[in-house]
Amino acid sequence: MLAVQQPPSTTPEQHSASLPDIPSNAPQHCPGTESELAGKSDACNGCANQEICASSTKPKGPDPALPFIRERMADVKHKILVLSGKGGVGKSTFTAQLAWAFASDETTQTGVLDLDICGPSIPTILGLANEQVHSSSSGWSPVYAQPNLAAISVGFLLPSAKDAVMWRGPKKNGLIAQFLKDVDWGYLDYMLVDTPPGTSDEHLSVVQYLKESGIDGAVLVTTPQEVALQDVRREIDFCRKVGIPILGLVENMSGFVCPGCKTESKIFKPTTGGAKRLAEETNVELLGSVPLDPRIGKSADYGVSFLDDYPDSPATTAYLDIIDRIKEILEERKK
Repeated sequence: MLAVQQPPSTTPEQHSASLPDIPSNAPQHCPGTESELAGKSDACNGCANQEICASSTKPKGPDPALPFIRERMADVKHKILVLSGKGGVGKSTFTAQLAWAFASDETTQTGVLDLDICGPSIPTILGLANEQVHSSSSGWSPVYAQPNLAAISVGFLLPSAKDAVMWRGPKKNGLIAQFLKDVDWGYLDYMLVDTPPGTSDEHLSVVQYLKESGIDGAVLVTTPQEVALQDVRREIDFCRKVGIPILGLVENMSGFVCPGCKTESKIFKPTTGGAKRLAEETNVELLGSVPLDPRIGKSADYGVSFLDDYPDSPATTAYLDIIDRIKEILEERKK
C-alpha cells in the first residue's frame, strides 16, 4: 500500500491565510480562485463564492496576452480610468471632453479606449460614428478624431450602429485583451479608459491586464443626488480593493447654466451633501463640479469639442480646471 503523508490539520482561516488566492470565507478544501477547479470542486458546494468562481473570466495561470500588452503599454505614459458606478451620469461625455482638452495641446498625444462594450458611445461623441478600424502588419490602427487624438471602440467593429452586442464575460475579456495588445497606438501621453457602469467583467479585466504596466489612477464621475452617490461609494471601495489609486471625484450636472443669462440653478439637488460631502467622508479629493449646460449634449450628438465651440461657458472653465488638477496630481506622484 502506498503511504501518503497528510498535511498538518489546519483551520479554514489558517488554510485561507496560507494561500493568497483563497478568499477568507472559503471552505477548508477550497482549490483556490486560480485553479482550473475553481467553483467546480466538491469542496465548492455550498460556498458563497461558488458561482463567481465558476463563471470567472480570470485566466488560470499566466495569460499569454500579458507580455504583448506590456510591450504595447510601454509607450503609454499615463493610463487613467474613468469610472462611475452609476449609469447616466455623463461619464462617456466627460471622458470625451477630457480627451478634447488634453488634445488641445498639439504636442500631447491622447488616446481613448472605449470599454463600454454593450453601449459604445465614444465613436458618436468624438464624431467618428461612421469610421472603421483598419489592420496592418503592426496591428489594428485606432481611428483618429484629429492628428493627436485617437480612439478604439467596439462601435467601430459593428456592421450597424443599431446592432446589439450580446456577449458574456469571456468574449468581453477577449476583446479587451485584443484592444490592449493589438492596437498600434504608438506613443501616447495620456490613455483615457472609458468604462461601463458598475464593477464587473470589464473593470476586472482591464485592471488585471494593466497590472504590470501600471494604472496611474481613476477619475470617478457622479451627479449630486444620493441615488448616484450610493454607487460611487461602491466604486471607491472597488478601487481600494484592487489597488487603483483614485485621482479624485468629479460632480457632473452639478447645476443648470442658462445659455442666455449664464445664471445657474440646481436641477439635481444634493440632498445628502453631493460629491463634496462624499469626498470628505471617503478622503477623496473633489477635482471639480461641472454644471449642466444643454450645449454639452448638443456637442456630443454632433461629435465636436464643447470646449472649442463654447469657450465662455462655465462648464468649459470647470473642465479646464479639472484637467489642470489631474495634471498636477500626476506630476506630484512622479516626485
